[in-house]
Amino acid sequence: MDTKEKQLAKTIVDYSLNIKKGDRVLITYQSLDANNFVKELIASISSKDAIAMVSYEDVSLSAYLKQITTSKRIELIKKYKEFELSNFDVFINIKYNINDYENKLIDPKITREILEKTYESHNKLVNERRWVLLNYPSIVDSYKAKMTIDEFKNYSLDVMNIDYRELSKDLKPLKRLMEQTDKVRITAPNTDITFSIKGMPIIPCVGNSNLPDGEIYTAPIKNSVNGYITYNTTSTYRGEVFKNIKLEFKNGKIINAYTDKDKQEKLLDIFQTDEGARYIGEFSLGLNPKILNPMGDILYDEKIIGSIHFTPGAAYKDCYNGNDSSVHWDLVLIQRSEYGGGEIYFDDKLIRKDGLFVLDELKKLNYDLK
Repeated sequence: MDTKEKQLAKTIVDYSLNIKKGDRVLITYQSLDANNFVKELIASISSKDAIAMVSYEDVSLSAYLKQITTSKRIELIKKYKEFELSNFDVFINIKYNINDYENKLIDPKITREILEKTYESHNKLVNERRWVLLNYPSIVDSYKAKMTIDEFKNYSLDVMNIDYRELSKDLKPLKRLMEQTDKVRITAPNTDITFSIKGMPIIPCVGNSNLPDGEIYTAPIKNSVNGYITYNTTSTYRGEVFKNIKLEFKNGKIINAYTDKDKQEKLLDIFQTDEGARYIGEFSLGLNPKILNPMGDILYDEKIIGSIHFTPGAAYKDCYNGNDSSVHWDLVLIQRSEYGGGEIYFDDKLIRKDGLFVLDELKKLNYDLK
């Protein structure tokens, strides 16, 4: 595992972020379990004659601070985020999951106000800075993945260390096809949805920001989404765990949303955050050949090979469809046969069936999934 952590640190510094002399790098992390990995990052950054700084944020203390946060403190949070943007060029954010419900007691009004006040800074960070986000493997993650902690650490490092340069080459035919596509149709159990991606940028994700990586995304034309979609993976958002989410669309807007009865009110509250929360900001295909099954961690689940995610909320600036929101909620539908199957059509032509690409020029992206 030490060798794999060293390899991952090198991948982040040399490939993902392309750290150069004089770069000011802020590493934020949430668990002392990640100390050795953070040291590997610092060593690799320093070898480039760049400057590393470290910020440690305990997960439970951060949640408690948000519970007692006032508007005055939120103003200070806003200034602090602006300070970070002014003083750092590169950001490495290492998350650590201790409990999906840790943020459950935070008043949604506080969450909403923090998101609103820091929206501009977050937007600049995501769209104008170099950054990497990853989750350091935790005991909770290993439990969710039904593995021992050592098995999960090895697994997580393997899926983060795939050959992104090879994936980048393999993705080129799919990128070209998507650039030529107008109408997309997606079908699956209790799912039949159509939308247009005509003229939208197509963005391959090959290890530059999120780790693990392996997807290709765009955004639908904002008002083009019609039909319904039922997601078949569990999703954690704002300290709540949601299952069996179904969304219905008319002319781009979510007109109905359903989930398990005990979470219905919480679900509707998310879509009432702002106007943009009811529109879609991202459509993406998951392509990581080593991630097969969901574990309730979106950094992994959105990359599942044979999946899509269809995301209510903000569009990214590099693929901007006009939708702004403080929400960006990646919700995942797996279309492999063991998860109920499904089809993707581009301009009425079948492209992928039951998670497998059917066109000869795309079959390489099936990897060992046969």
